[in-house]
Amino acid sequence: MRSRSFLWRARYQQRFAAPQTVVVQPTTWCNLDCRYCYLPFRKLKHQMPLEVAEALAQAVAQFDDSGHPIGIVWHGGEPLAVSQQKFAALLAPFEALRRAGRVHHYVQTNATLITETWCDLLAAYGVRVGVSIDGPAALNAERVDLRGKPAFDRILCGISQLREHGIPFSVISVVGTIGIAMPEELLEFLASLGGHSVGFNIEEIEGVNTDRQPPTAVQAEEFWRRILSWAREHPGAPAVREVERLAEYLKLIRSGQRAEWDRRRLDPIPTVSWKGDVVLLSPELADTAAPEYGDFVAGNILDRPLPEILRDAHRLRYVRDFLTGLDRCQAECEFFDFCRGAQAANRYFENGDLTTTETNYCRVSRQALVTALSTLATKEAVA
Repeated sequence: MRSRSFLWRARYQQRFAAPQTVVVQPTTWCNLDCRYCYLPFRKLKHQMPLEVAEALAQAVAQFDDSGHPIGIVWHGGEPLAVSQQKFAALLAPFEALRRAGRVHHYVQTNATLITETWCDLLAAYGVRVGVSIDGPAALNAERVDLRGKPAFDRILCGISQLREHGIPFSVISVVGTIGIAMPEELLEFLASLGGHSVGFNIEEIEGVNTDRQPPTAVQAEEFWRRILSWAREHPGAPAVREVERLAEYLKLIRSGQRAEWDRRRLDPIPTVSWKGDVVLLSPELADTAAPEYGDFVAGNILDRPLPEILRDAHRLRYVRDFLTGLDRCQAECEFFDFCRGAQAANRYFENGDLTTTETNYCRVSRQALVTALSTLATKEAVA
């Protein structure tokens, strides 16, 4: 008779692929204090020791070479809050892998610290840049520094540096209860920045961000409907991340390539903290303590290689509970074929239990997008 561990391993392997992304925390500290931030330790100045970066590079080298580079995503805190010398030292252990096409570096930054010399460093290591900005000044008002002063002008200065030095960048915006009603103004502004793509994170309840009211599903459906209309009317504008993902799904399904879509599995997204602790499934679960799941730490790369930690992922209670939740989603939810089960962190922070299914994140970021497209298509068919 097969052991329960064997069965859990099989269930995990059915749902999850080898990592395509590794999120890395060079520092806990951030020079901003955004009012919706979910990070509990953003005012502590912990920095990653070089030995952690070296251990991670050694671990990544052990992964099979799939022909697709693994994304090493430097995400804080504010990653650029470490010195340029320290950041270069953290990148150095990956250099042989980068030159061999095995990894690509990404950094998600608030852009306030970007200078000419930072641009030189980012270019030297081929770092792909994502900038966090929530729109024009009025919509960016939640992004303030530690003294409560608006960060908007400093973000624009950093973006200007990127543009002047020819460094491509994408943009991610947090959409709150004001921005959700202004999609055209938001897109017009973001398109003017010169990035190659934009992504929208509708504000979520997670981490220490628990007291604010997020947008509703009704607001989100109208938002996505207008986003879809705007994107179609502006074919030369930057790609919208969420629209591109839905378009890719529909293209594969309609062109008879469903098997390719069905073969795709979830990324376990190992997140490596500044001290080497590894959390799986969602970066937002890092630095979280839960009665049911402990601290979500799967291991530390200074004690065990990352591939070994991942091989035992199926033994973790929170991973098993998430697998159970995914099975329930697949059985119960009409959106599962596209959504694939949404995010573990949202299940925990909204419902307190990873075996649960629907969350507000599902409703506003996945379901509302699909429903908005369906509504548009129906109106066009009638017209």
